[in-house]
Amino acid sequence: MQTQLADFIRDTPDGREADEILRNCVHCGFCTATCPTYQLLGDELDGPRGRIYLIKQVLEGHEPTEKTRLHLDRCLTCRSCESTCPSGVQYGRLVDIGRHVVETKVPRRGADRAVRWALREFVPRAGLFGAAMKAGRMVRGMLPETLKDKVPLARPAGPWPRPRHGRRMLTLAGCVQPSMAPSINAAAARVLDTLGISLQEAPGAGCCGAVRHHLNDHEGGKADMKRNIDAWWPVIEAGDIEVIVMTASGCGSQVKDYGHILRNDPAYAEKARKVSELTRDISEVIVAEVDNLARLLAAKGNRRTPLAWHAPCSLQHGLKLRGGVERLLDAAGYDLTPVRDAHLCCGSAGTYSLLQPELSHTLRDNKLAALCEGGAGAIASANIGCITHLQAGTQTPVRHWIELLDSRLNGFPA
Repeated sequence: MQTQLADFIRDTPDGREADEILRNCVHCGFCTATCPTYQLLGDELDGPRGRIYLIKQVLEGHEPTEKTRLHLDRCLTCRSCESTCPSGVQYGRLVDIGRHVVETKVPRRGADRAVRWALREFVPRAGLFGAAMKAGRMVRGMLPETLKDKVPLARPAGPWPRPRHGRRMLTLAGCVQPSMAPSINAAAARVLDTLGISLQEAPGAGCCGAVRHHLNDHEGGKADMKRNIDAWWPVIEAGDIEVIVMTASGCGSQVKDYGHILRNDPAYAEKARKVSELTRDISEVIVAEVDNLARLLAAKGNRRTPLAWHAPCSLQHGLKLRGGVERLLDAAGYDLTPVRDAHLCCGSAGTYSLLQPELSHTLRDNKLAALCEGGAGAIASANIGCITHLQAGTQTPVRHWIELLDSRLNGFPA
């Protein structure tokens, strides 16, 4: 694709990156076949190729409109198009640049502006979010359905093993997971402890930065990233940990990108690169221990159980990890049922379910129908956003796969 970027962005870091991404696009349209919003709306401008054209026009100096912004807002940033693209177009990075530019040229007003400000300032603060979640659970029965969906019932975390192994790893608590599902990180700690690895959370680390970054507050997102790097750096520098483990694939996808996002920051570029290099999804860590795990599980004599597996977009398209969780669940005695259109997004996509509820709920209903076709009595996933979103639409239990593995390995109820 030929480009002639406008002066306002041509020689900036974002401009140079956007120009390279745009030039890789060959207009083939393969991406439209796997785009969830294009499949629902049938509008070229609600698919990756159309959005790429819109972004190109804006970066070449055409004035965007609220309609331009709407088509970009409707994108889930699921990155399914990246998995399909034969030219390797990094659409996720391009749409972040495009949205940020359009936001400055077409400012939001009224309720839309207020809601997005509240999400940027409220969700990333784990303490504030946790207090609100606790209050919400106290009055959950009186909440309207749209809010009740976002207030899951509390599940006990269970014990966190004391550090006792020579092998040690860090994990990220995150912003919403500690209050919505503290059982996830605790289950990960118990599983790793059984495998001879101690897991710890670093005080001071919090939101991975994805919430603010994807709501076009790039500087706020970078501040969150730098705070995490500062919290982790002493143990990284001392060589006390092997890797940084992510139990939420959405956070993992973001932290793996720290090195790229902060590449031009003289104080943090090298540290960010190191953090990204050390970051692993929890499935990668346990797959490396699969022989030991299989031996421990075999001793438990677990029966085979049907299970529906939803691979989050951040896992299969962002981190490009496929097959690892499936292998671990199979070893734990779960028979995974076929899932139609498994590559499609469930509609959660961070704050998308709050900002685009109609599209989000349609995608969720479609995903749940596909997941439940095989008759499994439970659904597993790998990201807190997907788990909460799916659970709000079904009575079938939805759990993080590490909780199911913990249940089979250690007997802790999932």
